[in-house]
Amino acid sequence: MTHNVELNWKGKMHFESEGPGGKVLIDGAEEFGGEGKGVRPKAMMLSALAGCAGMDISSLLKKMRAEVAHFAIDVAGELTDVDPKFYKKVHVTFKFYGSDFATAKIEKAVKLSVEKYCGVMEMFRQFAEVTVATEYIEQ
Repeated sequence: MTHNVELNWKGKMHFESEGPGGKVLIDGAEEFGGEGKGVRPKAMMLSALAGCAGMDISSLLKKMRAEVAHFAIDVAGELTDVDPKFYKKVHVTFKFYGSDFATAKIEKAVKLSVEKYCGVMEMFRQFAEVTVATEYIEQ
């Protein structure tokens, strides 16, 4: 399977990327001529990681009939100090909100995503130390 995207320059550091399923606006930091009109490229990588895991987990939780009121994924990436800067450490926190959690099923869904299904997670492991945590927030 091949994925293709097309990137179109909108002026200065502003671009529009179109790929399977939609469009994303990209812009650089203000100190590099950006105007805040889009997501920065490296941050998009963190979003891709969270999105990949989130899709896995939501699908798995539904199949397992493990309901949660809401869940969120926080991703923090630490960049190297020298150019070309890339993420050397990434920490992913899975946050589940609700009450009476089916923790065994939730933990299984997270583990399956992290260790088996999330291709973006596997890509990150090729260049970064990836750590994960799971939190339960009672509501």
